Amino acid sequence: MQATSEPTVQTKAHTASPPISTNGHAIQVPPMDEYNMDLIANVHPPTWQNPTPSGRYNLVVIGGGSAGLVAAAGAAGLGAKVALIEKHLIGGDCLNVGCLPSKAIIRPAKVMGQIMEADKYGIHVPAGATVDFAQVMRRMRRVRAEVSHHDSAQRFTDLGVDVYFGGGQFIGPDSIEVVSEHGNRTLQFKKALISTGSRPMHLPIPGLAETGYLTNETVFELTERPPRLAVIGAGPIGAELAQAFRRFGSEVTIFDIIPRLLGREDEEAAAVVRTVFEAEGIGLALGAQTKEIRPDGAEKVIVYELNGQPHEARFDEILVAAGRVPNIDNLNLEAAGVEYHKKGVTVQETLQTTNPNIYAAGDIAFKYQFTHTADATARMVLQNALFPGPKKKLGDLIVPWATYTSPEVAHVGLYEHDAKEQGIAVQTIVQSIGDTDRGRADGETNGFVKVHIKKGTDKILGATIVASHAGDLISEITLAMNAGVGLKTIGNTIHPYPTQAEAIRKVADAYNRTRLTPLVHGLFKRWLAWTR
Repeated sequence: MQATSEPTVQTKAHTASPPISTNGHAIQVPPMDEYNMDLIANVHPPTWQNPTPSGRYNLVVIGGGSAGLVAAAGAAGLGAKVALIEKHLIGGDCLNVGCLPSKAIIRPAKVMGQIMEADKYGIHVPAGATVDFAQVMRRMRRVRAEVSHHDSAQRFTDLGVDVYFGGGQFIGPDSIEVVSEHGNRTLQFKKALISTGSRPMHLPIPGLAETGYLTNETVFELTERPPRLAVIGAGPIGAELAQAFRRFGSEVTIFDIIPRLLGREDEEAAAVVRTVFEAEGIGLALGAQTKEIRPDGAEKVIVYELNGQPHEARFDEILVAAGRVPNIDNLNLEAAGVEYHKKGVTVQETLQTTNPNIYAAGDIAFKYQFTHTADATARMVLQNALFPGPKKKLGDLIVPWATYTSPEVAHVGLYEHDAKEQGIAVQTIVQSIGDTDRGRADGETNGFVKVHIKKGTDKILGATIVASHAGDLISEITLAMNAGVGLKTIGNTIHPYPTQAEAIRKVADAYNRTRLTPLVHGLFKRWLAWTR
């Protein structure tokens, strides 16, 4: 029998454990099984006692997410006296409700996707495939707990960082108060870093709040698969989770006011993903105007307009994945002389705020809201805040990113329309993954490598890759751009055979062929004739 396109799903719920009390309040990450208890023991220990400050800190970091942890560990490693303040869970979104848990469920979803198309490889699953959703989520929690040891409060204490749990708020241009029920602490600093990140945006859709919904902060708490899932937001988070839940057996529909999937990505790349989504049975209500959401018993009813026609659809859960807002509340930035706006803290190119001794990094300061950019901006702050001499600037960063759908979509640098808007003449070269021998052998023929170069040169301006491992492939082009080398160097680089990365070399080969002008080609032919 061939693999079924509709997996059978088994579900079971976990029994919640009593809440863990810390500093007079409960810290919970539902369901409170052994893995989440291990997580909490690492990233917000229930018996933690905040240290007593002794003297001025070289660096105080507010926010223990990706940027804050990189900065704190780096500064402590240099011998600086460092304090780290976190009001909830160390590790921030990435560890707890973002990159790590999402990829831990995308992996089994990818396995299910491969099983569902196994027949085309001559593999027949005798009785179809079943998905134990509760086990999928339990594995995710186990992986997260294992990784959390790296971000633990104890590890950072061992690195020489004073770790404080509580809310950090400025009380002056060089001082911060840590507010907690265990007792407040006042920290004096020479330099400070704001790295409080961002949170899911609340959409002003009538009835949404009253009806209830999931975000990335709560979706990983599920222990039972929602039979029908609405995803509001067709961007990276919405697309990744929509495909995962569809492969787990949920009926999924994506809603977005933007008329296409992955609206910020290359149109051809988005079209490839859309074709896959449609083949997998994901509903797409793109260009839809959501008018109202209301409860009807246990169901959630979405009232929307599409192509001028009214519609209603019923779901068991709604996942909102439509943008983020900065965490600047309750920081009392005015007391420190730090200006801010609706998208975050105001910073210079060096990430310095309007208070010269205070910097910002990560989501709160940079338009590219990724873990790897949080890391990069934190490293920039370390150099700019703690070392004399030339300063690093945001404009110097070459930022790649990836959306982990199947296939993945990765990008770096400018899109073609960006370059044209800047008045740059562009030449675009495209190579199909299906034209590589490995792509054919893998049965993955719908991806491509698209590279934009400055016309008349081999200088790479940007690139988009659609492939099963596009997030890995994009690094070769990112390195080339960062090192200032072009397609000629890539063309001279030996690539292992057979790999899908050969598509990148084939782009370089295509560029080199364009350099053969009729004159050069004619002279070469004459030389060949002469040497016979």
